[in-house]
Amino acid sequence: MCRRRRLLPVGRMKLLCSLYCSLWFLLLLGAGSLLILLHLPDIAIMVQPQTPGSKNLQPLRNYTTSIASWPILDKTIPGTNSVVAPSWPVEKDFDTGHPAEGDVDRSYDPPRRLENRASYPTLRPPLPLTQEPSNASAASHEDQASRPKLRLLEDLSDAGGGAGGPHQKLALAQAIRRHQLRKTCAKYQPSVANRLLSRRQVSRVYVEERSRLLYCEVPKAGCSNWKRVLMVLGGSAVSPGDIPHEAAHNANSLRRLDGYDRAAIAKRLHDYTKFLFVREPFERLVSAFRDKFESPNSYYHPVFGRPIISKYRANASRSALRTGAGVTFREFVQYLLDVHRPVGMDIHWEPVSQLCNPCLLRYNFIGKFENMEEEANFLLRSMGAPGNLSFPHFKDRNPLAERTSSRITQSYFAKLNSIERQKIYDFYYMDYLMFNYPKPFKDLH
Repeated sequence: MCRRRRLLPVGRMKLLCSLYCSLWFLLLLGAGSLLILLHLPDIAIMVQPQTPGSKNLQPLRNYTTSIASWPILDKTIPGTNSVVAPSWPVEKDFDTGHPAEGDVDRSYDPPRRLENRASYPTLRPPLPLTQEPSNASAASHEDQASRPKLRLLEDLSDAGGGAGGPHQKLALAQAIRRHQLRKTCAKYQPSVANRLLSRRQVSRVYVEERSRLLYCEVPKAGCSNWKRVLMVLGGSAVSPGDIPHEAAHNANSLRRLDGYDRAAIAKRLHDYTKFLFVREPFERLVSAFRDKFESPNSYYHPVFGRPIISKYRANASRSALRTGAGVTFREFVQYLLDVHRPVGMDIHWEPVSQLCNPCLLRYNFIGKFENMEEEANFLLRSMGAPGNLSFPHFKDRNPLAERTSSRITQSYFAKLNSIERQKIYDFYYMDYLMFNYPKPFKDLH
């Protein structure tokens, strides 16, 4: 173009050269913008804060931090009944209805490792489990990003505190349990932002407003006595011992979290202390079977017993088909493992990983039934409960029956073959991982 300078007027030549340079500038600018856009995800990863699944996450939060230290839902979806979970994932949004009487969920069907291993390749091998501490020398460290709402250790010199004291050990055990849960969730349910939390997913969570507590009910893990304690904290009873079993469950005046509007749900999940108590899964299952099928029960025998006997017992008697009484443990196991079970799932044997959604709700306190009295009272003292309120240890349902123990559990599972035991272990596999319970039988894998 410029070689034609002699053939073009000076003004026209300058205009053409200017347009030529402008075109090259625009092309370079566009290429640079494209490169920046392509690398934006990498830049975001470099600057974003640590998440529960981050490799750089400190292994444990310091044991003096809060039992209410995990932030949770702080956003709502306008025009919907859902709130937003900012980081940890959850299954697709369910409807907001409640299960039928007896809390039967007819749609529940958890994954089974043995029946379709190819669908769940990440389940093998199991995660290495962190051992809970036996002394304070295993003290841990964790990020101090959020300020504590409650201090577990107000004064280590009180009630046996100090280095290696019971309070210190219990607080450290809580830090390890929370870390184990987050590690499991980060591996098996990796973090996804802006997932919806439905009302059904908080339908088992009870609210105690005065103490700002959220308790997820886990049947056969002390839930009756915990409801009694919440009633006393709420002022509807003076002592847990004054509350009959039926009143604790059917006339407890406690509200469930799904009864609030979406903004109130989000606020309570963010501000209140969330806790649950869990139990060794095999032992919890046996306890539920003994309570619902070996004792007289006007609901579970006809609703569950009759269809179980009808489907799994050959040549069942008319009496058994009519009453539903006498279900055997093997028949119950067949029902539990059946993809096409004749009656739905029930909260008394539903896995805690499904019942309480621990990967989504991020509980501040994870207690264990095996150490119930000590850990429950530790929680009550930590959150400032009245000094005269202690966790009750009485057994008011079938009081003459021996409590289900590991010995009794072993005797029930000895009636099954190794394949049946393995399938039940697979059924509760996530509970074993999340809450760090060892394998109950050596031949399990």
